[in-house]
Amino acid sequence: MISTRKKILKAPGAVATALEEEVAKALFDIEVSPSSDIKADLRDVYISSAKEVEVGKSGAAIVVHVPFRVWKTVRKIQGRLIRELEKKFAKRHVILVANRTILDLNFKRKGLKVRPRSRTLTAVHEAILEDVVGPTEIVGKRTRISVDGTKLMKIYLDPKDKDKENVEAKLNCYAAVYKKLTTKDAVFLFPEA
Repeated sequence: MISTRKKILKAPGAVATALEEEVAKALFDIEVSPSSDIKADLRDVYISSAKEVEVGKSGAAIVVHVPFRVWKTVRKIQGRLIRELEKKFAKRHVILVANRTILDLNFKRKGLKVRPRSRTLTAVHEAILEDVVGPTEIVGKRTRISVDGTKLMKIYLDPKDKDKENVEAKLNCYAAVYKKLTTKDAVFLFPEA
């Protein structure tokens, strides 16, 4: 149990939920299994939180938040790590997202001279979109504004990934998770050839 605690990074005094403990245990199991090919990379990986998001009739998805400083490592092994975690959590999709900070317009109160572009709301939402669909690539985006003023984003994913890793089945899962994280409506689809 002590070794799985190392896989969760929480603020001092904050206690981990049962789902977070379960995800940490799964990560630890993958790390210590002799057949794992991502064993070396997983040594430095830990999570900051995990939440369950309802995805319509198809069940639920687990959104695992990873601290930004280990995101570079996670990004390299994202496809294989998601596959391994989905084996552990049957009938639930797993989505890995980095923790990012949004600075509002009164950032000078926090003692900063300039606000980095990577901390703006738009940049963070774009980055979350990239994280949610990972390891698939986004090849196009369209924003549709209807007559009543509602915005709908259409996200086109790489057609090469259509057959791989049941991405087709995850499209509505991506939409539900992105809506939960950013409160923006998005439709994920593959471009017609």
